[in-house]
Amino acid sequence: MNEHIIQFFAFAHLPPHLQEVSRPFGELAQKIVDTLPRNPERTVALRKLLEAKDAAVRALLAKEDRPPPTSIPSDGVPRRDSGR
Repeated sequence: MNEHIIQFFAFAHLPPHLQEVSRPFGELAQKIVDTLPRNPERTVALRKLLEAKDAAVRALLAKEDRPPPTSIPSDGVPRRDSGR
C-alpha cells in the first residue's frame, strides 16, 4: 500500500537550488516509509517532516526583511525610521 503523503516529498521537478534543500527530506521520508510500521505515529512523523521541509524551502525563498516603515513627522516630510 502506498503512503499518500510521500508525493509531497518529490523533488526531481524542482530547480537545482531547491532540490538541494528538499532532497534530504524526501530521502528521509522514504526511509521512514520503508522501515517503520504503518501506524498513527509514523503518519505524525511524516506530517512533521513535511512541515519542516516546507519551512526549509520557504526559508531559502524568503525575501530579505522589509525596510522599516516610512514615518511622516509633523513637518510632513516622509522619512525612513532609523530603528531608534
